[in-house]
Amino acid sequence: MENTLPPAAKEVPARHAAKLTERNYLLVFGFVTLLFLLWGVAITMGDVLNKHFQAVLGISKAQSGLVQFSIFGAYAVMGIPAGLFMKRFGYKSGVLLGLALYAVGAFLFVPAAEAESFGFFRIALFVLACGLATLETVSHPFIAVLGEQASSDRRINFAQSFNGLGTIIGPTLGSYFILSGNIGTTGSLTSVKLLYIGIGITITLVAVAFSLLRVPALPTEHVPSSSDPAATTAPKKSLFQHRHFVWAFVAQFFNTAAQGGTWAFFINYGHEKMGLSDEMAGYYFAVSMVMMTVGRFVGTFLMKFIAPNKLLAVFALCNVLMCLLIAQSWGWPSFVALLMLNFFFSIMFPTIFSLGLKNLGPHTQRASSFIVMGVVGAALFPFVMGKVADYDVATAYYLPIICYLVIFLFGAKLYKTGPRF
Repeated sequence: MENTLPPAAKEVPARHAAKLTERNYLLVFGFVTLLFLLWGVAITMGDVLNKHFQAVLGISKAQSGLVQFSIFGAYAVMGIPAGLFMKRFGYKSGVLLGLALYAVGAFLFVPAAEAESFGFFRIALFVLACGLATLETVSHPFIAVLGEQASSDRRINFAQSFNGLGTIIGPTLGSYFILSGNIGTTGSLTSVKLLYIGIGITITLVAVAFSLLRVPALPTEHVPSSSDPAATTAPKKSLFQHRHFVWAFVAQFFNTAAQGGTWAFFINYGHEKMGLSDEMAGYYFAVSMVMMTVGRFVGTFLMKFIAPNKLLAVFALCNVLMCLLIAQSWGWPSFVALLMLNFFFSIMFPTIFSLGLKNLGPHTQRASSFIVMGVVGAALFPFVMGKVADYDVATAYYLPIICYLVIFLFGAKLYKTGPRF
């Protein structure tokens, strides 16, 4: 069983000395990293659907924000059940449950397209996103435990770099299959149906392959860092007495709120402010995801020399500046700032996640569930941004500044493990 406790971890004298992972974990590490890529594809595909549903189903920008509500609302619903399932049945079973829900949700796009129903599409997205929420709940602590805790920040950021690759693939596929009119009749839902059939088949094959994978013995809880005085008292405290975990949940709520709103109206910004076709704006959206992937690899490298919380704070302030430039609607300078927003956004989700899981001992898996539930910010914020974007899409980009200021405070001060509330 994967939940068997291994021999005690060796003490690591310095954070940079810890290996990324161990040799006996390499195959599992690679497979779990693939999962990060797969949910990246699905998340960004929703932002392409936003614009397509506006055109084909005749809905407003605010209504199209309900696509994000369906996706990220599933995180709020599924976070705790997924965590309980993982704790009861282990990491491998949790992954298989997530992949099964992902595939079922993808196949539900077929009857939704036949019915031409926005409500049916939202149900399909909700089921699919329950799978994504399960995968995220399981995969973060799973990848974190595949090595020493001293290198967990690097390990999660490395895996998230491949999540960034998935976010490039998502809008690229969506732009070609959905927005270009190359597949099916222009203005129809045929392309959506065919694309999601392909996704459903792919995810089913991945689930079968993972079911055949042997997972080595893994610890049931993280081995705390010996250099952190708070680590020795971790088992004596309840989960919500760890203030760094509570603030990580808050920071993740605002982080994903900014992400959801920024991505939901990127294509609208390119079309309305830059005069681009929907297809071309979709390809630029893919370019912004390239920037995010580059940012994650750069961030992973910089964390060998700069404390993750400090880098998080600096990147948050950079995004405040980017939002100010975007809101001015200065043509290409503002559009380049919109592209760069993702570069600085890149490390935020995984770094907040890993900082929030530090030294939680037996609380780690439950904490992962709650931090995943923080993603509900992305369910609520796009609707608010959409209300402003219905009047002017550039002005809507003032709103994420609030989110990045909260993230800055978390990185600068609130990340610290320490005494109880």
